[in-house]
Amino acid sequence: MQSPAEILGLDIVEFIEPSFANLPDSRFNALLEEVDGDQGRLLIDEESDPVCIAVHTREDSWLAGCFHLRKPTAALITRFEDLGGDIFQEEREIWEAAVRGYYSRGIASGVTPALEDLNPTRTGLVDSLIEEVWGGGAGQSCLDCGCGSGVGSLVLRNRGFFPLSCDNDPSLISLGLAKGRLIPEETMWIDASLLRNYIGHCDTGLGLMFGEIHEFNAGMWEQITMELIMLTDRCLITLGTEQEAVRISQWAHECGAHTEISENTRDPIYDRWVCIISQ
Repeated sequence: MQSPAEILGLDIVEFIEPSFANLPDSRFNALLEEVDGDQGRLLIDEESDPVCIAVHTREDSWLAGCFHLRKPTAALITRFEDLGGDIFQEEREIWEAAVRGYYSRGIASGVTPALEDLNPTRTGLVDSLIEEVWGGGAGQSCLDCGCGSGVGSLVLRNRGFFPLSCDNDPSLISLGLAKGRLIPEETMWIDASLLRNYIGHCDTGLGLMFGEIHEFNAGMWEQITMELIMLTDRCLITLGTEQEAVRISQWAHECGAHTEISENTRDPIYDRWVCIISQ
């Protein structure tokens, strides 16, 4: 996999946005406009849409803004034209993976991993469940929502799916990256209740051990569930209790989706109740 710097023909580049979660934030447009520089580079995708503008600063470094999740302003395009420089082109999918890798490697190097949380037997139990429900992936995309340290993503990858993993706990992501269950180019540190700001449609969705869902946090879990359902054709969500599964089913029906609830006896602790949801 290429890095953003390699795609831009540079040795090193730093993004002005401090985290992946900041990429849709248009406030960083103004910050990039104010960078004192003497040269620019523009990256466009296969449709000739801008996805990155990099500025060579007076301190002899390259500072870039990423635009596959927001639009650059006319002022930024003018700024590039005024600075002069080269135009590069890359497929949007390749660029998106490179950007995810850039930020994930920052987590891997800068965030202390959580303590190992994976029961050695759970990988096989999750694999058995996914085999029963979906079988093989045949290259289908799958959003692993609330991926934790990556057991679901590992199983999905081994079953032939292309996982896109997200979680809001950087220490768990750091653990998953260290253990190889998560791949940098597939992983995002984001708030899953805002999923639509970061990804488009995925073929399938996975949510292992959603919850615990209580009255005080039900609104958050409802939003996450709605996002997962609306962005996928079908999804599989596991929970600890039947009551939680019934909640998920109710939210799915509000989206116009069909739900099947069943008890999973493979593990007495994890993934006890299963919701299979289809549009």
